Amino acid sequence: MRPHFLPDLPALLVEGCRQRVLVVADLHFGIESGLARAGVHVQSRSRARAERLIAAIEEADPDLVLLLGDVKHSVPLTSRQEFAELPKVFEAVRARAPLRVLPGNHDGGIARFLDEDELLPADGTVIDGVGYLHGHTHPAPALRGGLVVAGHLHPAVTLCDEVGCSLRAEPAYLYTPLTGEYEGTRLLAVPAACEFSGGVDVLDLPESGLGPLARCIDEEHAEVWLRDGTYIGTFGEIREQRRA
Repeated sequence: MRPHFLPDLPALLVEGCRQRVLVVADLHFGIESGLARAGVHVQSRSRARAERLIAAIEEADPDLVLLLGDVKHSVPLTSRQEFAELPKVFEAVRARAPLRVLPGNHDGGIARFLDEDELLPADGTVIDGVGYLHGHTHPAPALRGGLVVAGHLHPAVTLCDEVGCSLRAEPAYLYTPLTGEYEGTRLLAVPAACEFSGGVDVLDLPESGLGPLARCIDEEHAEVWLRDGTYIGTFGEIREQRRA
């Protein structure tokens, strides 16, 4: 399996033996109306987000587009914004490549927008030897013991300047062996594609409570990359850099 980072969305292209799979997590279409209901009014970026998604598909030319859950934002219902936007987004994807969706915890009711074979099980699936799921549930037995690519965790890394001042949090990829009940399984957590959905600093993920996979991060061996593929280091190296 060869991963390729597409930083603009961000997205991950997984080249296997038989298929090129473009993986995108946590698009959260409809988040702007959700923020408005909470009293936070921002200019909608959904069209720009959809354009970045289509641009990534056209750049990668995949055999399959796999959306790793939280494609929509509102829970438990579906907002007017989502009813208006999701059919157009899905049609634009289908015009370029086959589509599959692994539902996340925000995706209640998303089946109404999908064709019958496009919605995959919430506990994950294996495609060309790689396991995929959103990440809020325990993975299916078939995913254990191999590599699992997941969303849901919104990993980010805080970058600091030479005197240790925090500059900004950047979306990041987290690769780690898993411990405990998932020992022998490896996790590649991909960053959220929605710019408004926020991120969780990678060092905080083990104690974040964000599902069963986060609890099993191996803090001794976990490694972090920026969304453009720049290697940041291990958890230990990141902690040491922040103490410097």
